[in-house]
Amino acid sequence: MKRLEQEDYLAMRAGACILEADGFGEKVLQLADGTMLKLFRRKRFFSSAAWYPYAQRFADNAEALRRPRIPAPAVIDVWRIPAIGRDGVHYHPLAGQTLREMRARGIDAASERAMKMAFTRFVISLHECGVYFRSLHLGNVVYTPDQEFGLIDISDARIGRRPLSKHLRARNLSRLQGIAGECDWVDYPTVMDCALQEKPRSL
Repeated sequence: MKRLEQEDYLAMRAGACILEADGFGEKVLQLADGTMLKLFRRKRFFSSAAWYPYAQRFADNAEALRRPRIPAPAVIDVWRIPAIGRDGVHYHPLAGQTLREMRARGIDAASERAMKMAFTRFVISLHECGVYFRSLHLGNVVYTPDQEFGLIDISDARIGRRPLSKHLRARNLSRLQGIAGECDWVDYPTVMDCALQEKPRSL
């Protein structure tokens, strides 16, 4: 992780568009050149983020997702920015639309059924590749111009070398299952039928 001084940060930020912010400040910026800067703050003093920052986790997960050829943002650099008390990851965004955007804009019934079937297969492939993504929902899944599904906002993903246990597959779907209008985008019984019938294993 590199140190980014205030002057260099301000130069990088010049002309940026704020895409996401909260009560603590800016979170996601689209820079003037079209690349993205995602900012992270440490929420608690005693936290794993002290020794393994979320910005670095994002970068490591993007690299790890390349092994099973799952599309993800391409990281340019990871920064520590003392002037604003944040860490940042600078990356090229993943081309395409999120499934949430596609759903909001409307797609015909036949295309939606086909998309849901394809998404279910994608979720199964994630589990088989050992990807445990606690933020799995339609806003974090992109449908790319190559007609593939990819993942964004991946700082809290955990990527192991073995398929997920049945227990972890169920937990991985829990957030999506609680979102009205999105829970039916994955065929839960089909996903769980593909789970390994063995004792749960840690990643």
